[in-house]
Amino acid sequence: MEDLDGNAIAGELFAHFGTEMTTAKGDCAHCGTRAQIAELLVYTRAPGAVVRCRACGQVVMVLVEIRGAVRINLDWFRLLEPPAT
Repeated sequence: MEDLDGNAIAGELFAHFGTEMTTAKGDCAHCGTRAQIAELLVYTRAPGAVVRCRACGQVVMVLVEIRGAVRINLDWFRLLEPPAT
C-alpha cells in the first residue's frame, strides 16, 4: 500500500480544528519521535485514514467520517506546538 504524507489529511484537519494543522508538532506516544503532522505517513485505503509515525511505523492517528462529521483519534500523537501561522 502506498503511503502519502500528512498533507493528505490537511482538509479533514482544517474542518475539525478550524486552522491549518499540518505544521503542528507532536510526539509519537510509541517511540517519542517529534514530527510535524505533514511529516507523518498517511494511508487512505481504509474507511478513513490511518496515520503512522515515520520512525517506528506505529499508528498515531485515525480519521473517519461518521454521519458527515470527521472524527479524529489523536491518542497516540501528543500535540506539543500549535501550527505556525
